[in-house]
Amino acid sequence: MNCSRFAICVLAAAAVFMPMRVRAQAEPSGYQDKAALWVGADYANFSASFPYQSGNRLSGISTFADFNWSTHLSVEGEAQFLHWGGFESDSENSYLAGPRYRFNRIGPLRPYVKTLIGIGHIHFPYDIGDATYFAVAPGAGAAYHLRHRWLIRAEYEYQFWLNSPGYAGQPDHPFRPNGFKVGLAFRP
Repeated sequence: MNCSRFAICVLAAAAVFMPMRVRAQAEPSGYQDKAALWVGADYANFSASFPYQSGNRLSGISTFADFNWSTHLSVEGEAQFLHWGGFESDSENSYLAGPRYRFNRIGPLRPYVKTLIGIGHIHFPYDIGDATYFAVAPGAGAAYHLRHRWLIRAEYEYQFWLNSPGYAGQPDHPFRPNGFKVGLAFRP
């Protein structure tokens, strides 16, 4: 009789604790950060490269898409349009893409670094012309997860526009737009 009570207690305990163990092994928690597409937009405020030493700042919007293909590595593409606050209607646009490395989370915060390449386009003041240059843009930032499909991000980006001109009678000054972006992203 003691053996049968013991067997019933073991079976009852197994019946109670077995479902909890099965629920604890949910598959999405182990694969949550892998392959995901994020799309979004940023407000950008950059130090303009033109005119030289002017302290002029340009503002505008930036759109981006990030494809996270592993826990730490992703590919980002962005298009940036700086058209507000320019000197005599100058503007700067850039179209960039490249790798991004995401560090481990610190709570809901996820820091990252990136290096993008592409082209930078400037419209000079007084409508004197336009020019396009090869651009390399390292950057760093962090994403703050609001909900499962929403995040806010902030970053700093420094662009090097290679082979951009110096100015006659001035020190060598290739274009180096740089500044901050703050935006919102959504995972469809």
